[in-house]
This record gives sequence, C-alpha cells and structure tokens, in this order.
Amino acid sequence: MSRTIPRRLRLITSSLPASSSRSAPFLLRATAIPTTTVSAPRLARPSHRAFATVSDADANPDDNDAFDPESVERATDEVDVCIVGGGPAGLSAAIRLKQLEAERGNEIRVVVLEKGSEVGAHILSGAVIEPRALDELIPDWKELGAPLNQPATSDSMRFLTSTSSFPMPHPPQMNNKGNYIISLSRFTAWLGEQAEALGVEVYPGFAGAKVLYTEDGKGVKGVVTGDVGLDKEGKPKDSYEPGMEFHAKVTLVAEGAHGSLSKQIQNKFGLRDEADPQTYGLGIKEVWRVRDEVYEPGKVVHTIGWPMDYKTYGGSWLYHMEDNMVSIGLVVGLDYANPHLSPFKEFQRMKHHPFFAKILEGGECLAYGARALNEGGLQSIPKLHFPGGALIGCSAGFLNIKGTHNAMKSGMLAAETAFSALYGPSTSASAEASESAETSQSESDTPVDMAAYEKAVKDSWIYKELTEVRNLRPSFHNPLGLWGGLAYSGVDSLILKGRVPWTFRNKVEDYAATKKASECKPIDYPKPDGKLSFDILTSVSRTGTNHAENQPVHLRLPSEKGAKQRHTHENVTEYAGLLGQACPAAVYEYADAEGADADADGKKFVINSQNCIHCKTCSIKVPTQDITWTVPEGGGGPKYTIT
Repeated sequence: MSRTIPRRLRLITSSLPASSSRSAPFLLRATAIPTTTVSAPRLARPSHRAFATVSDADANPDDNDAFDPESVERATDEVDVCIVGGGPAGLSAAIRLKQLEAERGNEIRVVVLEKGSEVGAHILSGAVIEPRALDELIPDWKELGAPLNQPATSDSMRFLTSTSSFPMPHPPQMNNKGNYIISLSRFTAWLGEQAEALGVEVYPGFAGAKVLYTEDGKGVKGVVTGDVGLDKEGKPKDSYEPGMEFHAKVTLVAEGAHGSLSKQIQNKFGLRDEADPQTYGLGIKEVWRVRDEVYEPGKVVHTIGWPMDYKTYGGSWLYHMEDNMVSIGLVVGLDYANPHLSPFKEFQRMKHHPFFAKILEGGECLAYGARALNEGGLQSIPKLHFPGGALIGCSAGFLNIKGTHNAMKSGMLAAETAFSALYGPSTSASAEASESAETSQSESDTPVDMAAYEKAVKDSWIYKELTEVRNLRPSFHNPLGLWGGLAYSGVDSLILKGRVPWTFRNKVEDYAATKKASECKPIDYPKPDGKLSFDILTSVSRTGTNHAENQPVHLRLPSEKGAKQRHTHENVTEYAGLLGQACPAAVYEYADAEGADADADGKKFVINSQNCIHCKTCSIKVPTQDITWTVPEGGGGPKYTIT
C-alpha cells in the first residue's frame, strides 16, 4: 500500500522542530523541507517572568479584529481509522489493523496522531511489563529487537517506617516471574517502528485538539489537529498554519489517563453515567545509574507506608533495569486530604530513607518525570464505545496493578472490532462480502457501531484481571486508612482473589477529597541536598521539556470575566494555593503582588506553562475544578527517552 501525505500536513511539518518528524523521514527527504534548530529547554523560574494565564476574558470583548480559528478554512483528509495517541494501546491497535489487512486482503488506511515530538517522548511508567499481549501481537518480538532486555529475577514487598523497613507478604498479583523491567518510552518507540514497517502513517508532533462530530451531532467523524503558529494572544503569526481535519470511519481515542478529547467525548455521550468517578494517582519517578556493588539486575521491590501517613494512599517502587540503571518512584493517591502535601517533595525526602539511600549514594540521576495514572479500576471504567469510535488503553482506565499489557490488548480488541465493522466478520468474509460491507459503510452517514468492542473486552483476560483486584484500591477508603486497607487487601489478594459478592465503590472525585487548609497541618519538608534530593527546576530540566514561548497558554481558566480573580481568592484563602504544591513541574505560582498586579488577596496567579510535563494533575486535583488542560502546539512537552 502506498502512503500519500496531504499537502497541508507537509506544510505544517516544515514548521516543527526537526525531531518532530522522526517518524516520517521519507517525507522530509522526498520534499526537501527545511527544518528548524531546537534550542535547549528554558524553564520558567518561580517569582520571575513567566507566562501569565490567558483567557478570553482578558482580551478586549469589543475588539472586532479578534482572530476566530473556527472560521479558518482547513484541509481535510479521509482515513479509515484515526488513532489519537501513539502509546502502547494506540500503536497496538494500528499494528493489529495492518495485520488484519494482510490476512484478509482489505486495504485499510490507518493514521496515528501523536502529540509528542517523537513516538515515546511523552511516555512514562515504572515499568515492569507482562509480555502476554506482546506475545499475541508480535510473537517474534525477540527476533525483531524489542527492547525487553532485563527479565525480572526477584520480587519483594516492604513496609517502611521513617527509619526502617520490614518484609511483608507479596500479593500474587504483583508476581513478576516471566516479566521484564523496561523503559516504556523506548518500548513505545519500538512499537512505532513496527507500525510504520506495516504501513501505518504515524505523525508525531500532531496533537488531536478537537473532536469532529457528525452533522446531527450524534456521532464522531474524526478529529482536528492543533493549529501551529499562533502567538500567546491567540493571533496568527507569519508561520501560522491551521490544524487539519482527519475524517475517519472509526476514531480510536488512546490519549492516556485524563486526556482532553477523552473528557469531551465522555461528557458528550454520557459514557460515565453508570460508572464510578475515576480516581487517580500521581506517579513521580527518576532513573539513576548506580554503583556496581549495589546493582542487582532484575530485582523488583515495592514498598508501602512512609513517607505517606496512614490516611494517605501511596507506595513506591525500585526496579533494577539494564546497564546499571534503577527506576525509583513514588505514587501518591490524588484523593489525599491535606492541601499542604507536595508529592514532589515527598518523593525527594523518600530517597533519604536508608533503604533507598544505600542504593543511590554515589550514583547519578539521569532522568525525571511524572504522570497521573488511573486507579479507579473496574468500577470506574466508562462505557467503552460511542458512535463512530471507542476509548482504548488508559483513556478507558484499564490499569490494575500493572497496565501496559491491558492497554495493548484493548487496542488489539478495538482494532478487530473496527475491522469487522468496516469489512464484515472474518467467519463469513468472502471477497464479495467484504467489498459489500465496505461499500455500504462508505455510502452511509451512520457512524460505525463499536458496541462489539465492549463485549470483547468483557470476554477477555482484561476483565478477569480487573475483576479480581477490583476491591483492593477502594478498600483503603475506610476510617483506619492504611491499616484497614492493608488488612482487607491482604486477605482479598492472598485468599479471596476477588471472589466475593460485594464491590466497594469509588464515591468521591479526587478534588472533592481535599480538605480546607485550616483543617490540616502544614508540612515542613527538608531542603534538597543536591546529591540524593533535588529542587524542582533541576528535576524538570531532566525531562527535556520544551514549549515555544510565544504560543497560547494550554492551561486555561474559564473565559468569563473575573475567573482568574475567583480562582486566586478561593485557592489561596481556602486551600493554601494547592497547585503550587501539587504540580510536579513548578507550573503554578500564587506570587506576592500589590495593587493592580494582584489578582486577589495580595497574590497574582501565574502559569509557567513552558514547564508543563503533561501530567494532568492540575486538572484532576484543583479544588475549584476550573483548570482545563488542552494540547499545546504540536511537539511541545517533555522528551522522555529512558523513562
């Protein structure tokens, strides 16, 4: 199958950093498009010049020359399947679609839109991968050079106090025999290479910015990519290129946890109406290179307890990767109550615990990152399909204790459902039947029905796994907190294995669990020593994060007049400026200000959006629920390589 690139997409590509076009080298060579030079990322330092939040209310409402992006004529392209997000789920779906094309002879055009500058650049996880889905998708992955180089060799779990650690029973669901300790970023980049080799069109640096609905508004017909070349006031620069419309018969949303399009679609079609609220954790990690004498390749350790108090859910990991590297991280449940809590500072002080310090001392910190992850489990999974498409991977919330294999499997199941919907089921597929199905679909304006995908998931091992562990996380929502959760989850995971007639519910959104600052005790965190612990800007510099300065701020307040003042007043007076503590990248500040410079209560709300590492914590945790995370100009954000 030949691959043609729309002219509009070629024009936009020419305005991106060179690294943004890594997955389309044939395009750059064939058209000799000049590339730009990328300067080193520059971080916004708190209390100095930074991007201020910009909303429509800040502009002059009487300005008749205001630029309206909705009125711009956009190029369109017709595809069979458009996948938003080039992570494990999206790429597995793309690969499976192309495998089905080869098996059945029906040509199918598959496009993957990825907001990162390269495939894998926005991917972060622990990570220990169970290769079950990979074995199904690409049985010869070893021969093809998949970067699964370090088998897990041992498992343990420990309970931490502030100065000691004690072994504790290891839940069988956390057994890692046969699994691999990997960089999920590297693995995802490899999946992208496999997808391209099969003929998938993978476009890094192109974010799905808006959902396209059918004429009657009852279905999805594709997405619009983000505009390129707008200044921070939202006005076009000389380099302006409008985003492109991809019209698709099937749209698969694979943005990861708390994605911007996922939220739009779930609200539009009521997909969460019968599901519990989704709950999240914030995972913060570093990769270190450690001394030979403490390096134990393949060792997997999980901990619970300190630095969290008994009322706050959380736990850590330490994985010995290949090449003398270790992955160390902390997950903090975002349903924590105390607005003074800083997940970043909890992680930094955790590394001084004797258990971790003896491993890290004399080593070198190579990388840092953070990302929100789904914790709601089975109870919080929404309806998985909508007219014209489906949610896959962490956009749906398939994470249990491990999640990459579930994400991949969901993409594969969605691909099989989409292919059957477009070309007929394989059991009855003759060439004539397939051609008839394709013709009737192309002549119909009715969105493709992906309901069979929901059934496929429920019939798969994804659902079985999630059912078995469904009560573990919510069991920590009890008056005894950690102690009650440990007691119940121990019995359930070791003995009952989820075979009980009850299901605990997730009843409260994470932001609603936040208490007023007056009800909580401030936390005194130690200063970083620059050896084991680091300040936040030093950490963010290790993410490779970069956003063009002169572009619209992608973290947005409501457009109505006074939104910024209301946000500042409530968050400062009631919640001690929670975002200043919660964000793991120093994006938000409530800076001291006087007179007209102050938004409210002697504070100016500042958004250092160039620091954003796309973790989505702000949108999840802010008590006022008035921060909307949108995609920045394509290619912006972190550039993870070994996370």
